[in-house]
Amino acid sequence: MTRYVPLGRARRLPLWQRPVTLLFLMAAAMPVAFATWSALLNNFVIEVAQFDGSDIGWLHTVREIPGFLAIGVIAIIIFVREQVLGLVSLVLLGVATALTARFPSMGGILTITMLSSIGFHYYETVNQSLQLQWLDKARAPRVLGWLIAAGSLATLVSYGLIVALWEPLGLSFDNVYMVSGGITAVVAVFAMIAYPQFEAPNPQVKKMILRRRYWLYYCLQFMSGARRQIFVVFAGFMMVERFGFHVHEVTALFLINLVANMIFAPLMGGAVARYGERRTLAFEYVGLTIVFLAYGGIYLFGWGVVLAATLYVIDHMLFALALALKTYFQKIADPGDIAPTAAVAFTINHIAAVFLPALLGYLWLVSPAAVFIMAAGMAAGSLLLALLIPRHPEPGNETIFSRFAPAPAE
Repeated sequence: MTRYVPLGRARRLPLWQRPVTLLFLMAAAMPVAFATWSALLNNFVIEVAQFDGSDIGWLHTVREIPGFLAIGVIAIIIFVREQVLGLVSLVLLGVATALTARFPSMGGILTITMLSSIGFHYYETVNQSLQLQWLDKARAPRVLGWLIAAGSLATLVSYGLIVALWEPLGLSFDNVYMVSGGITAVVAVFAMIAYPQFEAPNPQVKKMILRRRYWLYYCLQFMSGARRQIFVVFAGFMMVERFGFHVHEVTALFLINLVANMIFAPLMGGAVARYGERRTLAFEYVGLTIVFLAYGGIYLFGWGVVLAATLYVIDHMLFALALALKTYFQKIADPGDIAPTAAVAFTINHIAAVFLPALLGYLWLVSPAAVFIMAAGMAAGSLLLALLIPRHPEPGNETIFSRFAPAPAE
């Protein structure tokens, strides 16, 4: 029988059964499937399906369609609790990942990618909502940093096994996808059975809302989604296509990223708590502008693999500061707006993701450098938007313009 536990009484539960522990468990389970899928993807589609830059662009466009449709979460949570939806989505992600290598054709890869993407994006939408509902504002930046570190640790173990065992055991794409996806699915099923249903004190609005006073948050989400797509789709593809990285070499690069995240993500959470969202986001966007310009320089000036690998690690580390965008919204939002706005923001984040990978895939065939220079421009635009965040954001003080005129209620 399902137990329902108010959030205020959850602290009486054993430590392993509390809401924050569930957040850590989910944070560790999701990347075992998704990050392993990502690590093997470029080698899988190039070696098995003979993808080129245009094909990989179309693959990622299909992958992002469920993110664009994440607004559908609002309709689902009318009938299904967020916690349940998040775990069911995690099961779907795990099962679809496990089956990835069984469909090596273009059509098969696109279909299974769509299914795993539905699981990933709906899980992420709900997970972000639960994090902001279950964590108090004072602790949120630091705990979010530790959640990133937990996900990095779980992925580190997975990648470490791939690097250590891929060649000695002659592992195949099918072996690795089956094991990693299976682990994620099993953990999600365990969480459904072992944890009670937690009830947050503020009922969530179960309809789509767009509030004018959240406009800056929406703009930052849009730019973040557009910019991140270029990194996710083309930075890793560059390492395989231009520099000929093999599976264990790509995974080793990911391992470096994970160790860096485990060390720096909690520190970045502390930096957000100490310096505020405006300064930390500005620092991130300045760094990303420089990194993307340097990526372009690799193609324009023939810079080597060591610089490319270094930039890839720095790029990945800077993205961890995106947790400041979550805490910015948490500070300005009405408590009941968190779930519907998480869905709306996820859709906004993926507007560009639906068309950018396919379009830039064609541009990549002509000029890879132009793709990265475009990303640098997006990062610079994000910097200008971040400077509009006030030092102490709160309802009624959402942007620096709030000091001159009261923000509208809607």
